[in-house]
Amino acid sequence: MVEMKKAVVLSSGGLDSTTVMAIAKSEGFEIYSISFRYGQRHFYELEAAQKVAAEMGAKKHLVFDIDLTKIGGSALTADIEVPKGRDESQMSNIPITYVPARNTIFLSCALAWAEVLDARDIFLGVNAIDYSGYPDCRPEFIDAFERMANLATKAGLEGDRPIKIHTPLIHLTKAQIVQKGLSLGVDYGMTHSCYDPSEKGEACGQCDSCILRKKGFHEAGVEDPTSYIN
Repeated sequence: MVEMKKAVVLSSGGLDSTTVMAIAKSEGFEIYSISFRYGQRHFYELEAAQKVAAEMGAKKHLVFDIDLTKIGGSALTADIEVPKGRDESQMSNIPITYVPARNTIFLSCALAWAEVLDARDIFLGVNAIDYSGYPDCRPEFIDAFERMANLATKAGLEGDRPIKIHTPLIHLTKAQIVQKGLSLGVDYGMTHSCYDPSEKGEACGQCDSCILRKKGFHEAGVEDPTSYIN
């Protein structure tokens, strides 16, 4: 029996990361899901990530605790209002929901776990088209991190093949992401994207993440299963 290749998949429980996990699974990888409890106001995403990992048959789902509220500087980790009702032209600027160096921190943790697992593949749901202007979602950042990963680890120096950061969604629109996920049987009803949900976990419908999610389903021509406040 041929041993399956292992992949560490960063999971927020949202639309993009869930689609990426489905892609990794379809490519024959054994899934090791990693999520982060970092003091984010939208903690419902962790419940969604757990559901996604179970549904995708992940070998293990790891929740990593990093308290980024000690740093703050973001509407997701500090007492700062989440912007609402922005149009897409405003999303070209880096918003206050940007968490300083978040993907660098998360990828570093995923890289460390991948090295322990003897995995050479890390999947991340970043997107450089329909996104909120975050600098750590760009191809230049991913390429730089991959080079660093192969320089800074024992696995990168002595492994049988280089470490690869997979970003299959990076050049897709939200509509294309939705269509890709549906073609792989993804149930988007179990995902959560909102930055500022209600106490019951209902999506606000007005933050950047909700706006982009609704846009994706609308342009894909399929119903958005999200429960919105209004």
